[in-house]
Amino acid sequence: MGFIRLIVFGFVGLSVLYLMISVYSRSVRRERLEKEFDADHPDNVDEDARDAYVAEGIAAYNSSIRPKLIGLVYVVPTIAIAAIIYMINEN
Repeated sequence: MGFIRLIVFGFVGLSVLYLMISVYSRSVRRERLEKEFDADHPDNVDEDARDAYVAEGIAAYNSSIRPKLIGLVYVVPTIAIAAIIYMINEN
């Protein structure tokens, strides 16, 4: 019963951590794209062009490797806990 509780609470905790990191990473990327657009177009105040530029940049971000690497939030702790459990039970 304790093992199942560990799995459930571990998954919930890792999911919260994943969502927090994912939202933070996207917001940093969005802010960087907005600053790049503003620096490249200092006299342009066209919000539609800015939104299109940011949307294109976010689409490129979604297809990059960075969001996939954030998924390691699930993999690394799971492997570490499994290794610890294995080493404890092996001795």
